[in-house]
Amino acid sequence: MNDTDEASYKDFVTARRRALLRTAFLMTGDWHTAEDLVQEVLTKLYVSWRRVHRGGDMMAYARRVLVNAHIDGTRRPWRREHAVDVVPDRPAADSAESGDPYTRERLLAALAVVPPRQRATLVLRFWEDLGVEQVADLMNCSSGNVKSQTARGLERLRGVLGSEAFTESKETS
Repeated sequence: MNDTDEASYKDFVTARRRALLRTAFLMTGDWHTAEDLVQEVLTKLYVSWRRVHRGGDMMAYARRVLVNAHIDGTRRPWRREHAVDVVPDRPAADSAESGDPYTRERLLAALAVVPPRQRATLVLRFWEDLGVEQVADLMNCSSGNVKSQTARGLERLRGVLGSEAFTESKETS
């Protein structure tokens, strides 16, 4: 990689690493796993940087790699998720953004119950605020699949949180 490519890669990582980490955390439910996932994404991105940088949308590529790496990681038996009784707090740097910690913990615990593809769909649709077509492209599936995964994921969240949690959030916003 030449100096120009190296500099543009460093600029991208500096600007987007934190966003990728948050998305990875929401997909995995664990900060350490999220860090590993982002490291894997950044490594793959580094290797392909010249081609990806010429293509233009580096963040879309990084998200695609993130989703694929997450889904692939859930398929490996030695890396399966383990249920925990308590959801760990975020690092101190993110605490200023948090609202009611009880609500946050409930939501994170509920999100941990949602299957990986549904969770990835929910995170991309509602956290990353991507459209159905963008998520379909990232997850390499049809828009109908994204819609059904979203509906099933939301239904699973409603089952865990109760439908009152969704009406309360609508009323307060």
